[in-house]
Amino acid sequence: MDLDAAPEVDKLLVDLGVGPFVRDSVTSPIGRNDAWAGLTADGTEVFVKRLTGAAPDIRARMRRMLAFEEFAASARPPELHRPVLLGSDAEHNVVAFERIVDAQNGAQLMVDEVFAGEHAHRIGRIVGQLHGAVPPDSAKLDDEPPPFPPVPFLRGLPMSVYAKSSAGELEAWRLLQGDPVLIAALERLRDMEQSSPRVPAHCDFRVDQLLVHPDVIYVADWEEFRLADPARDVGAFAGEWIYRSVLDVVTNRGDGIFIDVEFTHELIIQRGVEKMQRLLPLVAEFWKGYREVRARVDDGLAVRATAFAGWHLLDRLVAGALSSSRLTGIQRAAAGVGRAAVVNPEKFSLTLGFGDVKVA
Repeated sequence: MDLDAAPEVDKLLVDLGVGPFVRDSVTSPIGRNDAWAGLTADGTEVFVKRLTGAAPDIRARMRRMLAFEEFAASARPPELHRPVLLGSDAEHNVVAFERIVDAQNGAQLMVDEVFAGEHAHRIGRIVGQLHGAVPPDSAKLDDEPPPFPPVPFLRGLPMSVYAKSSAGELEAWRLLQGDPVLIAALERLRDMEQSSPRVPAHCDFRVDQLLVHPDVIYVADWEEFRLADPARDVGAFAGEWIYRSVLDVVTNRGDGIFIDVEFTHELIIQRGVEKMQRLLPLVAEFWKGYREVRARVDDGLAVRATAFAGWHLLDRLVAGALSSSRLTGIQRAAAGVGRAAVVNPEKFSLTLGFGDVKVA
């Protein structure tokens, strides 16, 4: 992103007293917002983003982000660390954070196959403490459920969405819209969510939101923060690992030897089971850490979390089709696994690792 085309970025940094970006140090991470990371004139490492999208959505995300900062400063959930907010410019939708330079992104740890059970356990504790924190009376937290799964889209896409969709996205939506059993299950999930407890929740929880330092794990990107069903965050973590295990079916990741064979239906099923058995212990460790700090949870949490884990895979189906003309076989396979979790969450919750744990 051209910094010269966004003078409000350097202006905010100057107003904050750290000076403008040193141009040679700046990179632009890819994401849904415009973003810049680098050194300022006084040597401060910063990460700046300018929120993009429709004006009402930008205002809502900015409001939720700042509400989280107020909540975190007051409630102080133990072990919950986030990059320090240096300042914001609401007029130009710009926010500046300290840049965590000595940490690894959780998604990279996943890809490098070094995301360990210890990490999952610590993250479970962090999310559990977030969900168990009591917001201050002064906090005005959004309590509107997130819009996804978008049940109305399962009946028909708005023209504005249809016109901007790729051929791959339209194929994905047709796949979902042509499945009445899945539609009924997603409608049931939204109904269960309506009657669920409300807790402070991230609501966009993915491993790429984690910055893992040897001593501290930071959680970033709080634009969707609100009072919501705790099953959203729990299910999202599980969904990340189910999706990774499906992607790994056609790779040699985790295999002891190189495999060069024709993938029959039976072999795909076998490898899918093996890949899940390898990665799902991370979900069990997350759940163990979560329950250590949240001994009392509502009876339906594990079932709803399983359904949200399934939705995570379906959401990835649509997102992954953004720049494609057709769905791949592995995308369809992931959608099939996600569908099973959404339609029969009671059956699969124990399989994912959401079983009873001994809590001290």
